[in-house]
Amino acid sequence: YLAGVLIQEMMWQRSGYELQLCGPAKLCEQLKADFSAGGAYEFEVMSMPNVCGTPETPFVVKVVASASELPPAKDCPQVCGKDASGCRLAFDLGKSDIKTVAVKDNEVLESSETEWDVTNPDPQYHWDMILSAMKKTAEKLPKIEAIGGSATGTVSAESEATWCDIFPNVPPDVYQEKVVNIFKRLAKEFGDVPLKVINDGEVTALAGKMMVNRGNLMGISMGSSEGGGYCDADGNLMGWINELCYVRLDLNPSAPTDPWTKGSHTGMSHMYLGQRGATKLAAKGGVDVPPNYVYPHPDMCTIKHEDHAQCLKLIQKAMTDKEKEPSVREIYETMGVYLGYALAQYTEFYKIDHVMILGRVSKGDGGDIMLDTARQVLQTEFPELPPIKFHTADDHFKGVGQCIAAAALPVL
Repeated sequence: YLAGVLIQEMMWQRSGYELQLCGPAKLCEQLKADFSAGGAYEFEVMSMPNVCGTPETPFVVKVVASASELPPAKDCPQVCGKDASGCRLAFDLGKSDIKTVAVKDNEVLESSETEWDVTNPDPQYHWDMILSAMKKTAEKLPKIEAIGGSATGTVSAESEATWCDIFPNVPPDVYQEKVVNIFKRLAKEFGDVPLKVINDGEVTALAGKMMVNRGNLMGISMGSSEGGGYCDADGNLMGWINELCYVRLDLNPSAPTDPWTKGSHTGMSHMYLGQRGATKLAAKGGVDVPPNYVYPHPDMCTIKHEDHAQCLKLIQKAMTDKEKEPSVREIYETMGVYLGYALAQYTEFYKIDHVMILGRVSKGDGGDIMLDTARQVLQTEFPELPPIKFHTADDHFKGVGQCIAAAALPVL
């Protein structure tokens, strides 16, 4: 069981089109069955070909006789631009909204947030929403010299939307035709200027690197879900996918399921380190919410994010009520426990000296309570770990910081 959980975690850190195993025969055969169609990890088996950009090639599991037959580790560090000189347009495509910024010589001239419905199956809807938001923000710039962007899911080194779960209901064949090249087509609308798009969590890590000028930094964006990224000691990305929202944080058999894995798994980070980690506790924390916002009402258990975004606003508003604050703060204390244990788990695979926390969940006094609690968890429960220094930003940067950092991605 634990071997399967660890393999699953490594897959969502790095991706993979094939799994090779070496070890006790009984264990390897069980894992081979688990990571096959119909097995416990069928979701990963079916997802990884899409994640790797090879949807036509089935995922394969092989058992080898000797560890010497296993391939060596291979990372591909990526150097991204960190200077937003010139006139740049940037976007961050989240599951609840489209964020856009206009930047001129490292100064933000305009920022905007546009809500959208990522569950819409029509790629033309997504195209129109993104392009409209970008054009509106671009009006603040005298010209467009480069476009940087971030999106949830897997983005290729060529800025292709290999597997982005902000388009979950677009049919596979239509996705390949209309979505994979969507970012390149957007750049053509602005004169085919230099373009660089990466995963949203990776942009969080780069934002942290730009702010604190240190490496071995994990970036976590706590928005509609958890976005994760990591910079090595030199401040470069590792070439991993870091889809930490698909990492299992809660091994309790009674842990909740999530709509992304469609009941295949329980305890996934989706339900702990994004806005759903807060909204599922809203009613228990004494927040006055409509009946359909009380988890696990069916409206709160779909892939749509609008209700959760509105529920989070109610939580944040309740934090400003002196009478409600003592109970509402327990929501953030609980999320701080989630975060502390998650960071301890992540250190099994990442050397983390610094962590940058962004995203709407971290806004306000509640976000500060959450981070303080996470620090306490690490100090109390994991004293053997090297200290991790927490970093965050003002509320405006927490909301659009990924977008601002994305503006620097293209090198002019």
